[in-house]
Amino acid sequence: MKTQVAIVGGGPGGVASAISLANKGIQSVIIEKDQFPRFHIGESMTGECGGLVRKLGLETEMLQRQYPVKHGVRVYGQSSENTFWIPVMKRSDEGELEETTTWQVRRSDFDKMLLDKAKSLGVPIINGKATGVIQANDSTVTGVEVRLENGEVEMIESEMVIDASGQATFLSNIGVAGNKDRGKYDRQLALYAHVTGAQRDEVDNTLIFYEKKNHWGWFIPIDDETVSIGIVAPTDYYKSYGETPEEFFKRKLHSFHPEITRRVANLESIGEVHASSNYSYHIKEFTGKGFICVGDSHRFIDPIFSFGVHFSITEGMMAADAIEAYLADGQGREAENPFAELQSHFELGQDSIEDLVDCFWGNPFAFTFFAHQRYREDIIDLFAGRVYQKNPSPGLAALRTVNAQIAEQNMTVSAD
Repeated sequence: MKTQVAIVGGGPGGVASAISLANKGIQSVIIEKDQFPRFHIGESMTGECGGLVRKLGLETEMLQRQYPVKHGVRVYGQSSENTFWIPVMKRSDEGELEETTTWQVRRSDFDKMLLDKAKSLGVPIINGKATGVIQANDSTVTGVEVRLENGEVEMIESEMVIDASGQATFLSNIGVAGNKDRGKYDRQLALYAHVTGAQRDEVDNTLIFYEKKNHWGWFIPIDDETVSIGIVAPTDYYKSYGETPEEFFKRKLHSFHPEITRRVANLESIGEVHASSNYSYHIKEFTGKGFICVGDSHRFIDPIFSFGVHFSITEGMMAADAIEAYLADGQGREAENPFAELQSHFELGQDSIEDLVDCFWGNPFAFTFFAHQRYREDIIDLFAGRVYQKNPSPGLAALRTVNAQIAEQNMTVSAD
């Protein structure tokens, strides 16, 4: 089989790439090992992500499916002094902040909707597992080896490969992309389930509950009856109790924060409790001759502010733009890395969110002051996903200053 672009992974990043490429008249193939629909976490969208979903031509479908509308994020601290609200807002053509909305989604339904959209545009879906790549003598990636469901191996030749395999990190695991380094939040464990009967607010926004550093939870309505609830804590803390995931999850629901305790007092049902551990990582070399990694396939920071789907869709669409230019005129084909600039651009956005998360954990009081008062508009922009500006806003610069002070204090303590 031959195609212009082979895409590994049929989640939001891979499908956003395929839809964007199809709209440009570029042929692609999606390789997906799972049968859809399938369970997945990461159900809340940023404002900019909602805008990209509209750009992909999916707004009518989103409205028909009646996904909960998200107006913002409320973070509950241990007191009112460090509790804050961040609305979903967009920038007008004149640069002014304006109210807008985005969505919360049940990922099993949303991801299948995206994949069906790609199919409707003529994108073939190959059910199988990517097991290797085809490479030219100069190590340029020229295709993907796929083990099909019947055990046969198919070689798919292509001019480009997009790794949208998510936390499977396909190209890193086979040694094409860089090594997978631990992230700052790699020793965390997330336990989560879909529940019914939870007490919801009048508007279905994302709620985050802060207990103490690296201990937090989420509450995300995903349809008329169901809420996604997660509890996150250090792995060693979880192990110290000697409980099953179900026992730990159910106990913590009623003990770790009063704002979530009152919402789960009369639950009707708790679905299967899922667990994810060691989820924070960073692959620093993730583009090269013939390949681009997008979204979780090269980096995952911390899910607290719901940027997983945002980065997958954003980077998938950016990758399609870069591939269009690459295929059109061969620009940069002789370079050691034709997509080095794109790689730096991806890192710029993810670095900004890591700075946001680092400050939230390192100095929540300073963070709340910035979000409430000093740099409110800049923090709103960051939460929305406007994170690719080369010159940092005053608010982002302030976050980085606080992070540098924390790092210096930690070095001093370590030296002592």
